[in-house]
Amino acid sequence: MSFLELEALGKAYGGVDVLQGISINLSRGEILGIIGPTGSGKTTLLRLVNLLEAPSSGSIRLDGIALNDLPEKEKLSARRRMAMVFQKPVMFKGSVQENVSYGLKIRGKKDQKIVRSALEAVNLSGYQSRDASSLSGGEIQRVALARALVLQPEILLLDEPTANLDPKSAAAIDSIIQSLAGQSTLVILATHNMLQCKRLASRVAVLMKGRMVAVGEPEEVFDLGQEQLDIAVPW
Repeated sequence: MSFLELEALGKAYGGVDVLQGISINLSRGEILGIIGPTGSGKTTLLRLVNLLEAPSSGSIRLDGIALNDLPEKEKLSARRRMAMVFQKPVMFKGSVQENVSYGLKIRGKKDQKIVRSALEAVNLSGYQSRDASSLSGGEIQRVALARALVLQPEILLLDEPTANLDPKSAAAIDSIIQSLAGQSTLVILATHNMLQCKRLASRVAVLMKGRMVAVGEPEEVFDLGQEQLDIAVPW
């Protein structure tokens, strides 16, 4: 049995299909890279997996349990096994430490050692007392990742996590992603960065106009051309 199963997953807004027929089985410790142009459905797929939105069709199973029709309390329990870093994360009012420890606080936990370790991992040691409103775009992205890391999620969903980062910080994030996968975390990474996919992903899925047109190991997928996929490939 796969850890996470997506079966014929679809999403429509106002009668317009944004995702159609997305099916894939994923295991712990995998890194799935999702690539595709803007508007292909990458972010919507992450939001469905994170239970932020309900699918219009299909099912999501976690450890064999269908999540779609669970009572809200049980959905919350399932969501707490995941963490998502958005492409444009929002900081709460207060310090960096308060932002990073927010998820722990609502879970009734107080472990500042984990907070310090997470900030160190994203190259923000010493930022605990900084006002979050004073951070640059790249710093906000790294604080958002630290906020996810402290939760020690079983599934980490990343939407363009290195888009606003300098090369050194981006390399640090790549290292964190690899380390998490080595600890059996399932990482789903939506990105425009095909080199990042080649470096990190154990499998790559290509989304085009809401459909998964290819999935496989990076070498296999990036060897495909326009003729095989019947689309204008993005590489």
